[in-house]
Amino acid sequence: MFFKFKFVFYSFVIFFIVSSAFSADDSATRWTLQDDGSIVWNNFSTGMIPHKDHIEASGEQISTVLRYGVDEKGSFELERSVVWPMLRTIPNNTHASLTVRFNVDVPSLASVNGKPLVDERVRSIRLNGFLIVASEFKVGVRVTRKIFPSTTGPFVCERVVLENISDKMIEVVMPEYRKVTQTDSSQGVNGSYTLVEQLTNAGKATLSPGERSCYDLIIQGFSEEKGESEKTPDFDVEERARVAFVDEMWNSLVVETPEKILNAAFAFSKIRASESIYRTAGGLMHGPGGESYYAAIWANDQAEYVNPFFPFLGYKTGNESALNSYLHFARYMNDEHKPIPSSIIAEGIDIWNGAGDRGDAAMIAYGAARYALVRADESEARQLWPLIVWCLDYCKYKLNDAGVVASDCDELERRFPAGSANLCTSALYYDALVSVGYLGKELGVDSEQLDGYANDAAELRANIEKYFGANVGGFETYQYYDGCKKLRSWICVPFIAGIDERKEGTIDALFKKLWTKDGLLTEEGSKTFWDRSTLYALRGVFAVGATEQALEHLRLYSKTRLLGEHVPYPIEAWPEGSQRHLSAESGLYCRVYTEGLFGIRPTGFHSFDVKPRLPKEWDRMALRNVRGFGKTFDLVVERAENGNITATLSVDGFSSSSTAHEDASFSFGL
Repeated sequence: MFFKFKFVFYSFVIFFIVSSAFSADDSATRWTLQDDGSIVWNNFSTGMIPHKDHIEASGEQISTVLRYGVDEKGSFELERSVVWPMLRTIPNNTHASLTVRFNVDVPSLASVNGKPLVDERVRSIRLNGFLIVASEFKVGVRVTRKIFPSTTGPFVCERVVLENISDKMIEVVMPEYRKVTQTDSSQGVNGSYTLVEQLTNAGKATLSPGERSCYDLIIQGFSEEKGESEKTPDFDVEERARVAFVDEMWNSLVVETPEKILNAAFAFSKIRASESIYRTAGGLMHGPGGESYYAAIWANDQAEYVNPFFPFLGYKTGNESALNSYLHFARYMNDEHKPIPSSIIAEGIDIWNGAGDRGDAAMIAYGAARYALVRADESEARQLWPLIVWCLDYCKYKLNDAGVVASDCDELERRFPAGSANLCTSALYYDALVSVGYLGKELGVDSEQLDGYANDAAELRANIEKYFGANVGGFETYQYYDGCKKLRSWICVPFIAGIDERKEGTIDALFKKLWTKDGLLTEEGSKTFWDRSTLYALRGVFAVGATEQALEHLRLYSKTRLLGEHVPYPIEAWPEGSQRHLSAESGLYCRVYTEGLFGIRPTGFHSFDVKPRLPKEWDRMALRNVRGFGKTFDLVVERAENGNITATLSVDGFSSSSTAHEDASFSFGL
């Protein structure tokens, strides 16, 4: 191992609407962070209810959106929207996953001493990878509900525990409950699907004070035509598997800062980023979710956003899904310069390309090159090299007369105008050209070819400045496309590629003109926000060294998403999609830290630069159990004397440290 440093100056119609009860800068929040890492809502006083929210949770064969809340009387409400990604419906399009809503309330089925359970009062709702609800009833019964998806099976699991908290013996009767539904065979790719709701442990129980009885509800779906049949899952086994998954997420790639909310928001985001991976006929496919996007991949959500994150986490399933997604896109390389599809759907058997060329080749090249470097697997990298080169060649073919990349639109797919060439696509192409230089050296690619990429990058950077650089709304920043007169949130993208020529004006435009309590407006004057651009901006503003501004806005954003009115993950957008918990946005949140706050830039299979941004209020920050570059390592950044910082890399029991000024870049080799 070597170490050196150098000075080198990253639909449920509005079921939930963000409440005005708490703004991001209020000290009070609906949820509170607990010492065990969970968040809890336990204040149900006047003004706090009624309140409703929704959270998505997923496993390899299932996803569920739990729409839950507390009504004006203090009772719990729950509707489970359950998605089976591999039970395909007709027409077999992007959104064609079997989705059904279930409303059964197990406690309401029971009777205590011959009377139904009434007058519920919720005492707490907890989130920690599970939804756990504790309630009390006047008859002296405490009910705890625990709900989660199976990690590998097509099940949603719910355990309901009734506890006698009175000082007298009680008799609980839970009736048999089983409901079987056959879907319309004309609405299934594999004919009719069978849905089963099954409650176990029904019957009579006599409980002394302090004693409990337990009931398990399993909701499952299967296709007999596909050779599937009803299963009898062991609830305890399913629960342990979910606990093991959450533990793996929370103990891998751990962020340590002086601010508990930031640490916890990062921990929660790892869960959502990693759970939404489906074992399809076309291999493991990470999917956005949101009751719409399953068993399919996209050039932005997967190839660009979340795939480059998985190698840092070391999550085997995530890495496998990332490689699989790139290889699916590689099937569509061609000699005619036809655009690569935006999305590969229906378990890999079809495509969606309805928006035309969105700059997808730039997205794929950017993500695949970074993924391959951090993954540090030469065999995988050699599989990906032809795809990366094809995407770079395609982007070069699409250069317009001004030397920037032309496309039909951008990843917002004409929701907002993007002109004939947009800033985002060219910035991603530039970053890919930089990364491919490092990757090519690892693979022994001819130096002449790599020199060509370096020259292309230099020319493109200059052309980005000439074509997009502009005064927009009084800010020296970028026009998102030629003739764009309004500020756009994606003006932040050059920052993550190391392009900082218009740093001051762009940061001012982002935070003084576009910022709201929910992040960045997509366009000046609109009411629309998409978390993805906010997360790119936070990462980028850290990367270019505006640390205090980035931290201020990261705090506001994280507090809102983790402890506010809609929790606990980053969301897709508003008003579109009712702020769904799309999965890849959580990966982008984590990259604010790895590539922004810590400034990690891969430079080889076993080397990387670090340009940490230690806030003035902090004396120390760390990344623990980082799994990239072929090793597991810790990275600690501490404040030294005279305004300097010390960076320490620890791997295999060996540590190396060096101290430099706060704008220094450190180079590590493993």
